[in-house]
Amino acid sequence: MQLIGPDGNNRGSVPIAEALAIAQEADLDLVEVSPNANPPVCRVLDYGKFLYERSKKEKEARKSQKQVEIKEIRLRPKTTVHHRSFKVRDARRWLGSGMKVRVRIRFRGREITLPDVAREDMDEIYQELSDVAHIESPPSMEGRTMLMVLAPGADKNS
Repeated sequence: MQLIGPDGNNRGSVPIAEALAIAQEADLDLVEVSPNANPPVCRVLDYGKFLYERSKKEKEARKSQKQVEIKEIRLRPKTTVHHRSFKVRDARRWLGSGMKVRVRIRFRGREITLPDVAREDMDEIYQELSDVAHIESPPSMEGRTMLMVLAPGADKNS
């Protein structure tokens, strides 16, 4: 196996027994850092410190990731155009600030027989927002609701 010493220098190919002796002599641990390499690579280091630094790097990486928030507008098949315009205005504001918008049309009672009306509403909402959004997931039925997800950015097809 390849051995990287406690000082960070490559010691070359070393038998396992000798590597363990070097690690004990330095009062450190022998850690296999690349098991798939040919030959495998081991390193003499303080394992506790190694784990601590790795967790610190992972935490820093998570902190720098951008969290995408999903807002939702809820409608019914019989929602009036006037009320829908308020919801679409909110959706436009959210898309402008980089959030995704889930459009949910909920069916109650016998409204479930009107999926074509809901799909027309979804199409109209998308047409109103097509300059600031594109469809991430097209309208689909899930139980008694129809869902569509819009993401910021103009439609690539237009």
